[in-house]
Order: sequence, then C-alpha cells, then structure tokens
Amino acid sequence: MLCVFPHYAPSFGTFHHSFKLVGARAFYPPQGILVIAAFFAARGWAVRIVDENLRHLTETDLAWAQVVMVSGMHVQRDKILDITSRAHRHNLTAVLGGPSVSAAPHWYPQPDMLHIGELGDATVQLAERLEHDLHRPTTQETYPTKKRTALEDFPTPAYHLADTSAYLAGTVQASSGCPFKCEFCDIPELYGRKPRIKTPQQITTELDTMLAHGIRDAVYFVDDNFIANPHAAKRLLEHLVTWQRQHRYPVDFTCEATLNITQHPDLLALMRQARFTQLYVGIETPEEDALIVMDKRQNLRSPILQAIATINSYGIEVASGAILGLDTDTPDTYDRFCHFIDASNIPFLTINLLQALPHTPLWRRLEAEGRILAAPGPGDSNVDFLLPRDTVVNGWRHVIAHAYQPDRMFARYLHQIHNTHPHRLRVPLSSPRYRPAALSRGARITANVLWHCGIRAPYRTAFWRMATTALLRHRNPEGMLWAAVAGHHLITFTAEALEDRTEKTFYADTMPDWPSPRRGVS
Repeated sequence: MLCVFPHYAPSFGTFHHSFKLVGARAFYPPQGILVIAAFFAARGWAVRIVDENLRHLTETDLAWAQVVMVSGMHVQRDKILDITSRAHRHNLTAVLGGPSVSAAPHWYPQPDMLHIGELGDATVQLAERLEHDLHRPTTQETYPTKKRTALEDFPTPAYHLADTSAYLAGTVQASSGCPFKCEFCDIPELYGRKPRIKTPQQITTELDTMLAHGIRDAVYFVDDNFIANPHAAKRLLEHLVTWQRQHRYPVDFTCEATLNITQHPDLLALMRQARFTQLYVGIETPEEDALIVMDKRQNLRSPILQAIATINSYGIEVASGAILGLDTDTPDTYDRFCHFIDASNIPFLTINLLQALPHTPLWRRLEAEGRILAAPGPGDSNVDFLLPRDTVVNGWRHVIAHAYQPDRMFARYLHQIHNTHPHRLRVPLSSPRYRPAALSRGARITANVLWHCGIRAPYRTAFWRMATTALLRHRNPEGMLWAAVAGHHLITFTAEALEDRTEKTFYADTMPDWPSPRRGVS
C-alpha cells in the first residue's frame, strides 16, 4: 500500500520560507496518513509513505504499489485529484479518505473508493474489501464510518515510515472534537462536540517514538481544542510535566485552544511547567458584534487584550487566527484590526478572507442566501461578501502589509522577548538541547540567519535593530533566532501575497501555482 499526502498550499502558517534557515524540508508530518499507515501495517500490509511536501510522487513509487491511499484537506483538492489520475494511469485502485472527502464526498467522483469519517468500522470494512480484491471497482464504493474507533485504541502513528528528521516539528493528537459551535467551523459536525480522548500513556509513548525517529525541538498538538475537556487536559499535562523532567526537556510544545483557557489558571501553570511556549488561539476578530454573530462567545468571557496578557504571563506566546470579510465588517474594520494587532503584540497571525466550508452553519446560511460563489478565482474566497469585493480584498492587503511591515513585526517579537520569555521555565544544561550535535545545528541556523536575514534580505536593517536589542539588552539568542526564522517567512510571504502570488484564504479548494518540492528519483 502506497500512502500519499498531497503537496500543501503555502500560507502564513506553513513557514515554508523558513525551511532553508533551519534545515527542514516540510512543516509537520501528516498525522492522519501516519495513523492509516500504522493501521494497515498492523494487518500485514507492506506500506510506504510519500509526503509530496518532501518530494514528488514518482513512477517508481506507483510501479511498486498495489493500492494508493490518499488523504487531504480542501486546500489540497487539486493535488488529490492529480494523484488519483496518476494512480489510474497505472490501473491502481485509488482510495481517498481524510477531512476533505469526509466533508464533501460529492467533490470527489474520481477515486475508486471513499472512506468517510474517522478511523472505525468503515476502515475495517475497507481493509477487508481490499484484502479480498485489489482490482478497481466498476463504480465508486463508499465506506462511511458509523462507529468510530475509540482514540485510546488508535495505533501509534507510523513515524518509522516517515522521514521525520526532515520536518520543522513533530505532531501528536491527544483528542478529537470541540464543544463549541462557531458558525464557520466544520469540526463539531465532522468530529463531534463531545471530545474523545487518548490516554496520557499513549501520548508519552508517541513522544518517545518521535524522539527515537528524529523529531527534535518542537511538538505540536494538532487537537481541535486542547482544552475541549479541561479535566482530561489537566491529566495529560501532569504526565507531560513528568515526561519532560524525565527526558530533561528535549522539546517545546505548542497547541491550539480557545481563549477561555484563561479561566483555567491551573492548566496554564501546568503548561508552563511542561514547556508549552506557543498557543494558537482563534481570536478571529476583535469586534464583539462579529464574535456574537459567528457564535464565538467564548472569546467574550474576558477582555481579549487582558486574556492575551494573562497567557503571556505564563511564558506562552499567543499566535492567532484572523478572519476578514465577515458580514459585520465595515470599511473601518481594517484600521481597527491594525490597531488591535499593535495593542495585542501578537507577533504571528494567520490572516485570511472568510471561506465557507461544507458542513458548517455558515455554508448553509450563505447557500440559502445565494452567496456561495461556484467558481472563485484560484486561492480566493468562495463568499459573496456584503461589502464590495475590492473593499474586502484591499482591506486584507492593508492589514497584512501593516502586520508584517518588518520593523513593526520585529517590535512585537521584541515585546515577547521582554515580557513573555522571562516567565518561561528554564531548561537545565543537562538537556539534549545542549548536546554537541544540537549546538552544532544551532550554529548552522545562526549562520543561515545572519546570511539570509542580516546580509541578503531587503529588510536587513530592521533585522539588525531587532537582533542587537534581543542580544545586547535582553541576552536572548534563542528568542532572536525564533523572531528571525519566523519573521523571514512572514515578511517574504506577505510580499508574495501583496503581488497576488498566494491564496487569500488558506481553506480555498482551488489554488494558485507555487514552487514544487525537490523531485524524487525515478
């Protein structure tokens, strides 16, 4: 079985321009593909994984395969269809699963078999079907999951089949589902509002496996909402604190959670002890009327700026999602958003135009109003905005240009270095981070940063202002490097976006062209 993960669309959040600085070739390992690979390997299949973010799928790969298994999100739709077509040219059965097909199976008439939903009874039925007959069916077959496999029964992802050392960070999933019902989000309908949980022992086993196969520096919890079940999150965090102490803090953790985490200071304290250094929060907009309309009232339980400062006080940087093109937006929204970015000192925001996803209340409302665009431009939103489209697009351009003007962005990173980083748990000198190999890699990253950001970059003057302040005033070389590595991507990607060379919404299902990864060898 050949498991293929399609090439991902570049975005503010993929950091692809930073790979050359840190020696990575892709962002995160494809968690879903790794789980499916582990499931079929446990049934006796020979399994290989191709992540097209690392290299192209080759004719040699396809000549080896008997079945091609693909998974992906809406933004990967074009690539999913291309992989399916290539599999068919080899007369191979193409099976598609994952979040995109689960939300919109009607978008995919081409694959031979569709797996709808999470790992469960349908996965077993699909495996039995393939083990009985590998030939392509005459008509498309669909396998919808009716009974999900409990997360505590999930296999350990097949990290041993992936080139884990090539990724910027590792990934782990501790839970699935979210109790909230934000209008634009498909998570509650796809994965449920009652969170399902892995055991802490499963997570620490996965972490051990990742370390053994080359994951270093950081691990990202891909949970829809890390605190969806606060009691389970606390149990897990207690185990993570112990695991970090036993292993001498080999990695930093990051996760996604709702802003109401500030109502759980016990969780924030444990996150600090476990070395969570970044928290991605869906702030979406600072405008209260917009949050009420999108049914994201959890962001209103405390003033947003106060909540951000609270999270920072535990040594955790806040990163944020941001949406423009909402029905409540006015021509003044864009300037107010810029003021919020400056006041919040959030250094990294993924700023997207509103996109209506299938299986969401937003899709159903806009469809009823006749406001879903059938053929938006590549990488563009599928929403017919209430404001004139030029006003929305130009407003988005204004916000991203403001957010990632180099001096302004580096000032927000310096704010974090001065106000957030001092609250972090200190890593002992016995940590693997200080082994000779790690220090050598750190020296290479430093050299790359100085060359690309300090000498070659058009923003080099702003870089040196940030770097000298971080090093001489704050004595924080790690913070300086992170600001440089992240900032290089954000500044470069913004320049491309302002030239219409990127998508305006990460969730678009049609994409502009982008540079390909290096080719595999046929």
